[in-house]
Amino acid sequence: MARIGVRSTSPMLEVLGNQRFRAIWYVVNVAELTRWMELLVTSLLVYSLTNSALMLVLVLAFENLPRPIFSPFTGIIADRFDRKKIWFSSLAIKAGAGIALFVLLLFGLIAPWHVFAAMLLQGVSRALEDPARRTAIFDIVGERRVVNALSIDSMSHTVGRMIGPFVGGFLVEHVTYLWPHYAGYTWTYVLVVAMHMASMALAIRVRIPRGERQGRVEPIWNSLGDVVRAAFSHRQLMGMLFITIMINGLTFPARQFVPAIGRDHLEIGETLIGLLAAAEAVGQLVTAFILASVGTVRYHGRIFAAGAFTAMVLSTVFVWSPWYGVTFAILVLSGIGMSCFGTMQGAITMRSSPPEMRGRMVGLQSLCIGIGTPPGGVFMGWLGDQIGIQWSVTFNALACIAISLPVLFLTPLVTRPSQPPPETRPQSGRA
Repeated sequence: MARIGVRSTSPMLEVLGNQRFRAIWYVVNVAELTRWMELLVTSLLVYSLTNSALMLVLVLAFENLPRPIFSPFTGIIADRFDRKKIWFSSLAIKAGAGIALFVLLLFGLIAPWHVFAAMLLQGVSRALEDPARRTAIFDIVGERRVVNALSIDSMSHTVGRMIGPFVGGFLVEHVTYLWPHYAGYTWTYVLVVAMHMASMALAIRVRIPRGERQGRVEPIWNSLGDVVRAAFSHRQLMGMLFITIMINGLTFPARQFVPAIGRDHLEIGETLIGLLAAAEAVGQLVTAFILASVGTVRYHGRIFAAGAFTAMVLSTVFVWSPWYGVTFAILVLSGIGMSCFGTMQGAITMRSSPPEMRGRMVGLQSLCIGIGTPPGGVFMGWLGDQIGIQWSVTFNALACIAISLPVLFLTPLVTRPSQPPPETRPQSGRA
């Protein structure tokens, strides 16, 4: 009978039973819902103003541009300073950008460059937030439950992506009264600003334990050099980071073209475009729930690779479907792959990092995410204006497959169980 208790519950319930984790989880739910609503609405707005694939993808490019610039430094900040204050500051930046766009919409002064500037600030916020939040989660739940906790964190991201675009699209299309300029967009931003404020209010209650910190403060460039050398010494980690760069540059920007595919190819309104933008989140949510419920995972790299290549292959297909239902189903399947990719990406990064540089390693991962998206997305958008969005997406996805496939044979990413960094591996030989 003694075995019936907290430890007999599912891993997901064990993590959710942690009060400190739940406090973070509540904030993430609101913040992610706001983020995905805002991304869809700003994308619809820019495409309606410009009718350009390049301008449409610049919304995503500017949101990701700060990552390669700031992420290595924000990882260092997460290792050295109060993670709650860092995270709260990132939420305040998001709120400020949202308020600015609301005022511009209210007075009919909005222009594409205003959106790009706001997305740039959102990107700075995310570069600050990711290392601080993810390492705080690791500090709270420990290595034993990090996959389950990151899966729950991914579920919040997914629920936000599933609900946010639909709500945003519905408001833009149907709530069009009172204001003479951009009424649907303005009303949507009333809700966006309110939700930014709610996430900040919830963040006040978060309590993050003090994780391991460096005993001495090194110069920034020495710290960056240490984390890069640590990454190069771990071949599984290097394989994961390389595929991360490729897929974020050559595959994931395709999702930014959903408003264009919906309006011009499927000929649907903003509400159905929002629902289509949420389709991948359905697959992500189911998969994240499964991953959050499983016990110990040994071969993180296999799940990561399977998810990555699933997303790559399906990107070559969804843009060509002439039927809304089929397009929706393809994106749901793609979401399954993206959930496997994203969850195991974080797990591999933190399992492969010495405790004293875990924040910096997450920053390096964030850099690899961001370094591919701006140039890859801009090229995809430019090519879309030249030869059509469908051909551009297909060409880039096939290139991503061809470049990434050799990594599976040149690194032990899928052939060996996930391993800790060399200097911390146990001597007993247990995997």
